[in-house]
Amino acid sequence: MKYESDIIVIGGGVIGSSIAYNLLNDDYNGEVTVFEKDSIYEFSSTPRSAGGIRQLFTTAINIQISRFGLKKYLTFPEDMAVGNEKAEIDFKQRGYLFLAKNETIEELKQQWMLQQSNGVPSELLSKEELLSIIPELTIDDLNGGLYCGEDGYLDPYSVMQGYARKSKQLGADYVYEEIDSILQNHGKVSGVKLSNGDIYEAPIVVNCAGPWAPALSEKMGYPLPVIPLKRQIIQFDIAEALVNDLPLTVDPTGVYFRHEGKSLITGFSETVRPGIDFKWKRSFFLEQLWPILSHRISNFERAKIVSGWAGMYSHNTIDQNAIIGAHPEVHGYFIACGFSGHGMQQAPAVGKGLSELIRTGRYETLDLSPLRFERFAENNLIIEGAIV
Repeated sequence: MKYESDIIVIGGGVIGSSIAYNLLNDDYNGEVTVFEKDSIYEFSSTPRSAGGIRQLFTTAINIQISRFGLKKYLTFPEDMAVGNEKAEIDFKQRGYLFLAKNETIEELKQQWMLQQSNGVPSELLSKEELLSIIPELTIDDLNGGLYCGEDGYLDPYSVMQGYARKSKQLGADYVYEEIDSILQNHGKVSGVKLSNGDIYEAPIVVNCAGPWAPALSEKMGYPLPVIPLKRQIIQFDIAEALVNDLPLTVDPTGVYFRHEGKSLITGFSETVRPGIDFKWKRSFFLEQLWPILSHRISNFERAKIVSGWAGMYSHNTIDQNAIIGAHPEVHGYFIACGFSGHGMQQAPAVGKGLSELIRTGRYETLDLSPLRFERFAENNLIIEGAIV
């Protein structure tokens, strides 16, 4: 069977649904078709993320993107309401905290000054001041930290569903089928072919298929420097509760932790082989996380695993930042992938930016051109220091 659309979005997670929402909310009057192969989002990257929202980045473009996203998430329940039903996302502004061990105070100050210059109310803290946030913290081996009380964490699944429901209300057509390949003709995209053999024709295709995006692009003959990497999250309880609710805290080792209800969750960017893998292991917590956690906070010494899960990072192997915009070699082919774990917090800005780029040919609200595909050939990389 053959069908027609004006814009095809591959991937119905938070990035794809934000793009669809922004296009239609910006009064695009063409037909937007979103393809999502996982109808219940069981293995989607979005609901398997840690849900962190932070402005504590070390590059201006990432700070600006996250600042835009933070403002959107504050009004998300009302903005994405369908009828009288608000899109609640459980956004807890408990802060984000990076603990510093090897960085000098001068290095931290440089990061802080950049954040301040972009409007972020971050705070440069001495190690003694860290105890006002987490009284139980072991600070002997720390130099200080960076903290932003505006930041925090939310429920990723609710954000994704909020975008999807609102997109559908505005007229987006969601098709829960798998894409086999992106079609092209004489240097232009012409649509997609589904695994069931159906053809959907469209002059614009946006590839935001997360960890599956690079395979689709490579099949076209246009490889992307992105690989899928497993990331595990472990939920655990402790015998003695902490005095304060935690900000999302990042240890100098890269291990992060935060509250999840009365429990806690933790994770770490472990070294794994590239590939799609959704298995999680208790040994990951016991061998890699627990020793670090119990050193940093003594309450974590008596911990009990509650559950765990694994999700997929779309890892940009060159500079670990998103690839956003039009592909320079194929007219009508747009990319939004390689977020390396930042997709949830960057989704509002990416959706708005691509809506503008597709409709008007340029960015208007926020210039996302530093994240263009061409930066790799130009050797104009975006090197982000605060990668978790």
